[in-house]
Amino acid sequence: MKLYYSPGACSFSPHVVLHESGLPFESERVDLKAKKTASGIDYNTINPKSYVPALVMNNGELLTEGPAIVQYIADLVPEKKLAPPAGTLERYRLQEWLNYISSEIHKGFGSFFNPLASEEMKSATRSRLAKRFGFAGNALEGRDYLLGDTFTVADAYLFIMLRWTRFYGIDLSPWPALGAYFDRVAARPAVIATLKAEGLP
Repeated sequence: MKLYYSPGACSFSPHVVLHESGLPFESERVDLKAKKTASGIDYNTINPKSYVPALVMNNGELLTEGPAIVQYIADLVPEKKLAPPAGTLERYRLQEWLNYISSEIHKGFGSFFNPLASEEMKSATRSRLAKRFGFAGNALEGRDYLLGDTFTVADAYLFIMLRWTRFYGIDLSPWPALGAYFDRVAARPAVIATLKAEGLP
C-alpha cells in the first residue's frame, strides 16, 4: 500500500492508523499548492480530487476519503481492534464519530483556509468549533478514548483536529478532558512515529 499525504493535514489520521496496523506500507508527501508529489508526479493524475489522503491499495486501486481509508486499514488487521467488527452496534458508533468529526469539526475549519474570510467570520468559526469540540470533551469524561478503553481510528482523526486548534486560537480550556486525551493519544508510539515521518514537532 502507498499513502499520499501532506504534513499535518487530515491525512495524518490514516498515516497513524497505518503505523498502528503494523502493515507494510509506503508513503509519499504531496505539495498541495503545486499539486506535485515528492517524486515530481502531477498529483492530479493520482487523485483527481486533488487533495489528501489517497491510498493506493495492494491491488492497484485507489481509495480516497479519510474515514473510508482508516476503516479499510482497520479491517485488514481485525486483531488490532482499530475498529469494531462490521455489523455491530459498536461499529456504527465508530462511524457516528467519524461522520461527526468529518462534517462538524473538520469541515468547520474551512474559513481558516479561505483567504477571503473576514476576521468576523473566523471569530464565529472559533466559537462554533469550540462547541463542537465541547461535545467531544463531554463524551470523553471518564473514558480514555472515544469508544471507551480502546484506541480506534476515530481517535486518530480527532487527534489531528485537536492539533489544528493550537494554530487557530480555539480555546478548549473549558474541557480539560480534551487536553488529557490529546496528551494520551500523543504518547502513542504510532503517533510519535507519524509526527517524525511527517517532520512535525
